Amino acid sequence: MESIQTKEQVQQVIHDEIGVLLYFYNDDCAPCISLRPKVESLLANRFPKMKLIWVNSKTTPDIPASHHVFANPTILIFFDGKEFKRFSKYVSVDELEEAIERYYALIF
Repeated sequence: MESIQTKEQVQQVIHDEIGVLLYFYNDDCAPCISLRPKVESLLANRFPKMKLIWVNSKTTPDIPASHHVFANPTILIFFDGKEFKRFSKYVSVDELEEAIERYYALIF
């Protein structure tokens, strides 16, 4: 898990890594806080080869804006440098797992 501070860092990670999950949050968002450990656990246990990146929408507003993210929490999944799936506001961990699983199994 890593926290990103610039748009360029985000683009570099998406370019360098095969699988990336960007998690947009802010510390005033209760759903963001409750979902965060679940997403972290899901990736650690089921998808350990994916790179998990935290993006604080409040402190780095240019990063979510550059990805057309206007609500928190928002999760963007990238495979091979392309956005594969997007979840926003009400995120189901089961749906997130299902979305990642098929493509993850093909790539890794």
